[in-house]
Amino acid sequence: MSKIIEGLYYTNTHEWVRVEEEFVFIGITDYAQASLGEIVFVELPEEEDQVEAGEEFSAIESVKAASDVLSPVTGIIVLINDDLEDSPELINEDPYENWIVKVELEDKTELNKLLNAKEYKEICE
Repeated sequence: MSKIIEGLYYTNTHEWVRVEEEFVFIGITDYAQASLGEIVFVELPEEEDQVEAGEEFSAIESVKAASDVLSPVTGIIVLINDDLEDSPELINEDPYENWIVKVELEDKTELNKLLNAKEYKEICE
């Protein structure tokens, strides 16, 4: 069973969101990294890029497949996790600790459209 953390928001495309004041951290879930297998490359966006809810902002390549990462929210990227450039496998080691981007949230009500841990668990079963 994949690890799902209470207190985070989730998407049905397997991204997670952690809220810290007006910012959110976005990554992929344990279910997503397990499905992808060994991650070998993470395409990172640029800081100050605008992201739109439901739009691709990153891509992850593994030995099995490549997958787009969709933004769960709209906002401006204020920080990228550049550790992933040299060590993309960090996502396999702990997908919840190794976020991809930090975004300044434009509209906090978008979070209401996301899934809680219980709802996400039902999707994964």
